[in-house]
Amino acid sequence: MATVDYFERKLDEKRRLTIPAELRAEFASGAVVTRGFQTYLHLYPKNIWDEDVESQLKGNILDEQTADLNVRFRMGKTESGMDDKQGRVMLEQHLLDYAGISRDVTAVRAGKYWRIMAK
Repeated sequence: MATVDYFERKLDEKRRLTIPAELRAEFASGAVVTRGFQTYLHLYPKNIWDEDVESQLKGNILDEQTADLNVRFRMGKTESGMDDKQGRVMLEQHLLDYAGISRDVTAVRAGKYWRIMAK
């Protein structure tokens, strides 16, 4: 089976993003959504957030770059489980506003996480 590195979706009326069936095992631990470096969102599998991102955010307590990264990634950060029935993840309105997303979404794999942006 081919690796899924890109998908497009429409958010439902409750701001839920349906994860493709081929990717649902990747999000079995849950999902973390944060602001991206620009006007897009990052979607992390919860285990990747816990293992890879949190360790990078711990850095030197007096380092300004570490502090800036903490502010960027923790401001508005949400965690949620994926609903088992349809494989959906909730995207909070304040994050959608930040990324300029109304309904149509493009998702692209960026290594171990996904970049979510307006289509």
